[in-house]
Amino acid sequence: MAFIGYHASHEQLAPSALLDAVIAAERVGFDGAFSADHISPWTPQQGHSGNVIAWLGAALASTRFPIGSVATPGQLHHPVLSAHAIATLCEMFPGRYFAALGSGELLNEHVTGDPWPSKDERTARLGECVEVMRGLLAGETVTHEGRVRVHEARLWSLPAGPTTLMATAASPETARWAAGWADGLVTVGTERAQVAEIVDAYLDAGGLGPTCLQVHISLAGSVDEAIAVARDQWVHGVVAPPEAWDIAQPEEFAARAGNPTDAELAEHVMIAEESAEGIAALADRLGDLVDAGFDRLYIHEIAQDQRAFLGERATRLLAALRERFSG
Repeated sequence: MAFIGYHASHEQLAPSALLDAVIAAERVGFDGAFSADHISPWTPQQGHSGNVIAWLGAALASTRFPIGSVATPGQLHHPVLSAHAIATLCEMFPGRYFAALGSGELLNEHVTGDPWPSKDERTARLGECVEVMRGLLAGETVTHEGRVRVHEARLWSLPAGPTTLMATAASPETARWAAGWADGLVTVGTERAQVAEIVDAYLDAGGLGPTCLQVHISLAGSVDEAIAVARDQWVHGVVAPPEAWDIAQPEEFAARAGNPTDAELAEHVMIAEESAEGIAALADRLGDLVDAGFDRLYIHEIAQDQRAFLGERATRLLAALRERFSG
């Protein structure tokens, strides 16, 4: 039976409302949750962006299922501070927290005022951060001189068991590189050919651990309503990497997105109506993506009204997915 998780979107809900949502997600039957690490929303219309590390303490204490999050050590977060937070969460909630490390985006990193490196340089910096963090989480005293600097750092409160450092990847090249150090893979997409290429690159390079896919969906009373939600909340989805990595402000994301067609929006968000036929078709599409080589599916329903989703809609979708995966 495949793992079906819930994506908790800090960019769209206030932290208190998102805490209520993740509690409801566990109650309705999701197997776990995942969240990003943003200091800004993608667009002004989304309007939120809580601190994921502060929120995770409350979320893990209020639930019993596993919760992971993106972590971007290197510029906004020093790797020692990232490792410190990860160690604390893993000590408090054994086996329930994992970090998915990425090289960051200008949207969040520009606030330091430091120059924004090229993608190759950011990847190399992340590699150094992984080395530093692995040493610290193993109980070592770490000094490092390179793209990041660390002086005689040591973590004094360590978890009893190993910590899980997965990798985020939006391209086969990054996935192939991450296979050398990661404990799992997290990617995002709605097209099978795209996500299959990424997961295949990770696995073919010897990547270990769970392979995780996040999918954005808009499930509403009608197709027109679902498209309207996508246009309101996920219009920036048409601005794809690598361009998306180099945009600094939510207002700029909105301007770059412009006024895409319904078909263009549907390339980045799975649109569905909540009829029996619509939910069955959505479950089939999601199942087809998972069949490309993924162990876990994280569903991101992009509406700000999560109460509308985390009720009958989610219950019916989960039932359809369980049937799809058991068939």
